Amino acid sequence: MALKQFKAESKRLLDLMINSIYTNKEIFLREIISNASDAIDKLHFTSLTDSNASREFEIRIDVDKNARTLTVSDNGVGMSEKELETNLGTIAKSGTLDFKKKNEKVDGGAEGLIGQFGVGFYSCFMVADEVTVLSKKYGEDVAHKWTSAGVSGYEITEAERETSGTTVTLVLKADDEDVKYSDYLEEYTIMRLVKFYSDYIRYPIRMQVERSVPAEDGKTAEKETVIETLNSMTPIWKRRKSEVKTEDYESFYMEKFGDYNKPARIITANIEGAVNYACLLFIPSEPPYDFYTKAFKKGLQLYSSGVLIMDNCEKLLPDYLGFVRGVVDSSDLSLNISREMLQQDRQLTEIAKSLEKKILSELSKWLKTEREEYEKFFTKFGMTLKIGAYEGFGTKIPQLKDLFVYYSTSGKFVTLKEYVGSMKEGQSDIYYGAGTDASSLRSLPQVTAVTAKGYDVLLMTDNVDEFVVKLMGEYDGKKLKSVSSEDLGIETEEEKKASAEKADSSKALLEEFKNALGTNVTEVRLSNMLGDYPSGLTAKGELSIEMAKVLSAMPGNEKIRAQYVLELNPAHPMFALAEKLMGEDKAKFGRLAVLLFTEAMLTVGINPENPAEFVKLINEFIR
Repeated sequence: MALKQFKAESKRLLDLMINSIYTNKEIFLREIISNASDAIDKLHFTSLTDSNASREFEIRIDVDKNARTLTVSDNGVGMSEKELETNLGTIAKSGTLDFKKKNEKVDGGAEGLIGQFGVGFYSCFMVADEVTVLSKKYGEDVAHKWTSAGVSGYEITEAERETSGTTVTLVLKADDEDVKYSDYLEEYTIMRLVKFYSDYIRYPIRMQVERSVPAEDGKTAEKETVIETLNSMTPIWKRRKSEVKTEDYESFYMEKFGDYNKPARIITANIEGAVNYACLLFIPSEPPYDFYTKAFKKGLQLYSSGVLIMDNCEKLLPDYLGFVRGVVDSSDLSLNISREMLQQDRQLTEIAKSLEKKILSELSKWLKTEREEYEKFFTKFGMTLKIGAYEGFGTKIPQLKDLFVYYSTSGKFVTLKEYVGSMKEGQSDIYYGAGTDASSLRSLPQVTAVTAKGYDVLLMTDNVDEFVVKLMGEYDGKKLKSVSSEDLGIETEEEKKASAEKADSSKALLEEFKNALGTNVTEVRLSNMLGDYPSGLTAKGELSIEMAKVLSAMPGNEKIRAQYVLELNPAHPMFALAEKLMGEDKAKFGRLAVLLFTEAMLTVGINPENPAEFVKLINEFIR
């Protein structure tokens, strides 16, 4: 029979299909198996009204290393000569799509058919010099064979096949320095590809494999050939929850995502809406080693009718939920011609919105029902939620603020709602301190002074905390106020009056401190909130000391610094010494000013630029 040319596209287009559309060669097996599954689906649908079509369906893989052939067979609906001509002779013509359109109104009829474009088949030519398709249409007596060596064209001849179905045989290319095509004839490689891409195809994928069995003498192992099913068929997320034990979910997670630890939380759902999907999600017990690096790949595994489409679909999760692992499976997706991407972002967007809502709901439930476990989770992943609240100018704050837990001077974690609910009578603000760790914050003079008044202080230790607080502003009508604020509103009227009088009488002294420190400080003022400390450091304006630390640690921002305000404790002996030196020894007064400023810097975690000089100053004033 004369060689026929491909009808719809040029040789160049076919070459583009083979070499450019697909990002990796190994997906050819996924495409053949998916097409076989679709063919069985069609006959299974027919069997609902035709009992003669009923049979034990399967997909079979056979290997002949000597002939370098890989064969995939199915006992599905098969194709007639005309369908071989139409579906394989015309690029981008899909029999599956036609079938789906014809039966889309029949309940349960065409669901799950994913081979909608007819180009997946051509991925075979990435690994094969020649492809043969032997097929017999259900209900017909004659089989036909389609043979092609790629861009040169194809031919169709009559052939013999006992039952309906299709057999695809690939003659693999010779190995070269870039690709070892013979690997696709190895048992291990085939099993790996089936497990990775097609594990949840609903029909058994079987292959003849060699297995070692103990010999009768118990010493030497013998090999025997057995037929083995390579795929698990029914995804764990599609099984009834009553049929799945927690241990089953945990084992699935640990094996699927390579984690030695059990997940901290398991989330399952079957959602019906604008886009229908099933999901099985996990919150890890520990962050992956590379979680806070650019190397970490977030995203969920995306399946369409049990076939893996993407290993890490980033669009399914917002960045702040990147710690969630799991799978999403939807038969509603519109796939592109390579079946590696989606045609419509709208579908992914709908699923992503639904997933985000579901995960946040589960976190809220977790917080209420298993508080101790939630707190452990939050210490490890809470910063990512806070980053999510900060990004987008705080648009996510309403959804996230009640999921935050902060360690406080009460000695336990509290939510903002709990803090407000336990505020002292007359307390109008929520007090917080920001720093590198809870221990250092507890010893801050301002924190000590606020707790001495009987108020609880939230100890915020994540870099992003104050940025979020600034955006949040208030919670339940209560302003979030830093303990470093100039007026915390916790002094009595008598204390305020005494402070004002002392400040008025100390104007000259404060001015001398400012002159001695120069541009190091923006302002020097008195404070009754320093407890036993002689001095403290705060910042003026919107940029706090901790915020400046975070920003200055970023490349290119090294010169960013807060507008420092030196606070002096008028009740401390060092203040009296400063008053004395101002009139007796201006040079020593200047050195005392530097000492008090450096001490204040140390209390907020800023190291002195010249430690040796600081030590000299200490020694001078403790003699």
